[in-house]
Amino acid sequence: MDPARRAAHRTAQLTHEYSLFAPGDATAPRVCRDFVRAVLFTHDREPFVMPAALCTSELVTNVHLHTKGTTMLRVRLTTARIHVSVFDESPDPPVLAHPVAAVPACWGRGLALVAEMADGWGVVGE
Repeated sequence: MDPARRAAHRTAQLTHEYSLFAPGDATAPRVCRDFVRAVLFTHDREPFVMPAALCTSELVTNVHLHTKGTTMLRVRLTTARIHVSVFDESPDPPVLAHPVAAVPACWGRGLALVAEMADGWGVVGE
């Protein structure tokens, strides 16, 4: 069978991919969060806007606090999935803290929030 005809019979998995480079300063979390919100609203994914924006904000804040340089953000949408990737220039992987509920803290809970909100998350080295 002709490859073009075979391709026409496959179910298409529509994919949209967007990327953004954010500055290595305190504006990066807001810029990236707003970018993710705009992409999801544009593609009628309203139920996922809040959790995706929160996870993005936490991850980009970690980049800002613990690394130097710019943040690269990628949002990839298929009909079945939303995949948000945050890239930084650090060779060191992030560390998931295990905060104690009874101990008040204003930092160290970001990755735990991401783990709770996202269907899946992880770290990929070079």
